[in-house]
Amino acid sequence: MAERKLSIRIPATSANIGPGFDVVGLSLSLYLSLAVSYPISPPPGPYLAPEISYSGEGADEVPLDAYKNLTTRVALYVLRCNDVSRFPSHLKIHVDNEIPFGRGLGSSGAAVIAGVLLGNALGNLNLPTERLLDFALMVERHPDNVTAALVGGFVGSYLKELDEEASEAASVPLSEVLPEYPPDAGENWGLHPPKPPLGIGHYIRFGWSESIKAVAIIPRFELSTAKAREVLPTQYSRKDLVFNLQRLAVLTTALGQTPPDPDLIYEAMKDRVHQPYRKQLIPGLPEVTSKITPSTHLGLLGICLSGAGPTILALATEGFERIAQDAASIFKTFNIEIDWKILEITGGSTVEQ
Repeated sequence: MAERKLSIRIPATSANIGPGFDVVGLSLSLYLSLAVSYPISPPPGPYLAPEISYSGEGADEVPLDAYKNLTTRVALYVLRCNDVSRFPSHLKIHVDNEIPFGRGLGSSGAAVIAGVLLGNALGNLNLPTERLLDFALMVERHPDNVTAALVGGFVGSYLKELDEEASEAASVPLSEVLPEYPPDAGENWGLHPPKPPLGIGHYIRFGWSESIKAVAIIPRFELSTAKAREVLPTQYSRKDLVFNLQRLAVLTTALGQTPPDPDLIYEAMKDRVHQPYRKQLIPGLPEVTSKITPSTHLGLLGICLSGAGPTILALATEGFERIAQDAASIFKTFNIEIDWKILEITGGSTVEQ
């Protein structure tokens, strides 16, 4: 029986990178990988729902029902918005995941992009990158992680101000975009989801110095993005906003220069919009970010919270192991164990057939 086979690979991401809250993202060399197959002409007999298997990070907590799993729900959303009502029969998907859950490394953003690319491939839709991003932003409402996961590298993004009609379409509750399928849902349930408006998200890739790698310092506890957002204020002083804007304007160019300037970058990666408020959720955060500096650690450029945390990201050109070990020692005084990885800044998602 002739089969169609696909391989889809999505990188992990780190968002914010200091002052770039909800603005910049970075793709990193940990991956969510899908191996997909289905018969080109399904065999005779009844329709068979997708079969999902899963290995790696989160394997014991991810739902394997295609109508509950985030990636396949997103894929079905993309298909149905493009008049394809269901998955191909006898579809098999094996997922292998290297991205830890709830650590600020973009695990949910990767799952969403995997779903968008899976839907695009299964439906032979050939959607352009900009339209794929629209679908992702209907599900994951912050552009930094999903944009970096889709296009790769060091990326800045924003959400376009929409007219009233498009704004209404984009603010549909997630429960309507990706409804939880009830146990008795038949194949005609939820056939007409709300379509995303055109051009919700816009992005640009910044330069990146090839000498820079990232050390991900990963505490062994999860922190939900929702909880990390709850501690943020609803208003900021002009002084704090100017502080971040000044540093972000410098940082987006400084990380692309060769050789990178540690004094310039270390100061430019400071933040007053989210890190000060999240330190209560991450014991040891102020100590790690203040005690590991370019003057104490040769090769260090800057250090910040990765996304909503609790992972801390150190950008460096050398001395990676010492940075990680010293961070581990500081965390140990707070009775927190860590794992650490040296990661490359990588390209975006790939689909191979």
